[in-house]
Amino acid sequence: MRKKRVAFFDFSCCEGCQLQVANMGETLLDVLELMDIVEFREVMSEKSDSYDIAIVEGSITTGHDIKRLKKIRERAKALIAYGSCAAIGGVNGMKNSFDLNEIQSYVYGDKADWFPTIKTKALCQVVDVDYTVYGCPVYLPEFVKILKYALQDIPYTVKDEAVCVECKANENECMYDKGITCLGPATKAGCNSWCINNGNICYGCRGMVKETVRNGSMDVLKKYDIPLEWVLGKFDMYNKPLEDEVEK
Repeated sequence: MRKKRVAFFDFSCCEGCQLQVANMGETLLDVLELMDIVEFREVMSEKSDSYDIAIVEGSITTGHDIKRLKKIRERAKALIAYGSCAAIGGVNGMKNSFDLNEIQSYVYGDKADWFPTIKTKALCQVVDVDYTVYGCPVYLPEFVKILKYALQDIPYTVKDEAVCVECKANENECMYDKGITCLGPATKAGCNSWCINNGNICYGCRGMVKETVRNGSMDVLKKYDIPLEWVLGKFDMYNKPLEDEVEK
């Protein structure tokens, strides 16, 4: 059976998620046995317009991005949104809270007209997305799992439960018990509470659980008298583009 051809692409991002793949070590060798990588700018010079799966990092911030993404989507049998910028808009989405003309002038000065921009969009706001890998950067075990599903044409849905579920399973001491606020109670799980395991807080880079009241750990927020409005405001750091869509 022919191996599926896989291409990596990037838009507005730091390319940190692709770097995660490049640094996979021996695990990368195992993954390469399952597919043929035909384009991956960060690790190879070859390019191809023929691929089965497109793995796309980065958010959409220009009209040119929209046209390019649509061409990628047309050529790919399956598209994977890879990392927070692609999945939910990411940190680039923070500009959506401001007037675009002001942002352009602030960044580019009197050359602002040379760099037209649009409100930041997640990939799913422009094209159909088949698989989504959340996180900034992505959690590699989850990426490999989802990639294997994609290679077999099997649908995959990220569980709609909070990071707190994984955090408790990992027997971490709750950040709130330490007097530290954390977005774990409202953030979509799947990262195995990676940041908390390593002594950090959850910053909400995976986006908010869909049914926050039912599936999020609202008991934690209530126990420590943390307003849900405060939590929602913090999600602007990664999730602003999708929040804008909900508001419409």
